[in-house]
Amino acid sequence: GRRLDVLRGTVEMTHGSGGRATAQLIGELFARHFTNEWLDQSHDGAVMPPILRPVAVSCDAHVVKPLFFPGGDIGRLCVTGTVNDVAMCGAKPLYLSAAFILEEGFPLADLERIVKSMADTAREAGVAIVTGDTKVVEKGHGDGVYITTTGIGERIADHLIAGSAARPGDKVLVSGSIGDHGMTVMSLREDMSFITSLQSDCAPLGEMVERVLAAAPNAHVLRDPTRGGLGTTLNEIAAESRVGITLQEKAIPVKDEVRSACEFLGLDPLYSACEGRLIAIVPADEADAALAAMKQDPHGAEASIVGEVHADAPGFVDMVTLMGGRRMVDWLTGEQLPRIC
Repeated sequence: GRRLDVLRGTVEMTHGSGGRATAQLIGELFARHFTNEWLDQSHDGAVMPPILRPVAVSCDAHVVKPLFFPGGDIGRLCVTGTVNDVAMCGAKPLYLSAAFILEEGFPLADLERIVKSMADTAREAGVAIVTGDTKVVEKGHGDGVYITTTGIGERIADHLIAGSAARPGDKVLVSGSIGDHGMTVMSLREDMSFITSLQSDCAPLGEMVERVLAAAPNAHVLRDPTRGGLGTTLNEIAAESRVGITLQEKAIPVKDEVRSACEFLGLDPLYSACEGRLIAIVPADEADAALAAMKQDPHGAEASIVGEVHADAPGFVDMVTLMGGRRMVDWLTGEQLPRIC
């Protein structure tokens, strides 16, 4: 039969029917780029080799708008988002599943670009996409493409790493500049073409987590500040751990372009999403080693110790400002940035 016309063709309802068109889409587009020994079993699931240590699992749905942005696209995002959530459990990411919901009429060329991006990012992250699913919805009932990914990994930490494990005296580290992803997506959406150098920080962090855990084996918390940014993530941790956290504004890395975009939109970089940044909360005597480990990683050049954990005002986050005053860093209220990941 006819080969898939990736250059000019679009997604059709028959691509979701489970018949020949579905098999062709899966074989000629998905399987070709995602090829690995488990996916190539071409079964409705994959049988993996045994995992010896505790298993970490995370699941993520991706609805970013626009689908393509400087520094990435929904394909890179759906791999990094899930890989990073698995890594934040103190685990080494191994396998991914991916489910696609495609809208009728979506260009196959765009779909292939997204699939290639996923394949490249999976290789970069050292994970295999082992099983998946494709559904098609009628025109007007989707938004081009939604992708849901589930990640499976193996815990490398010897203890539970969790948002409830921060302890007074701990130091708070951030692996790089904050808000890059959120502001990149927002500036595209608001057509702020005058800010040209903005780029998403979207990147897989599995290797960085391994480095940090080797340097700071007693790390208490690892988190990636995605939706809600650094401010919201630290409020979650302060509440779960029943501790207070104080930040030093002068220590928090923010790119000038991100600051400009935030000012223009009346937003705060503290609440803008990152997709390639890691928060680590570690005992004070391991903080310098953890910082050095972050800086050794290609995604950690701007890493910084940004604050500390204390026993007073449990559940609250505040910040010493550039002027030397103190202000509360509250939860993000309302919907600041919808559809960014």
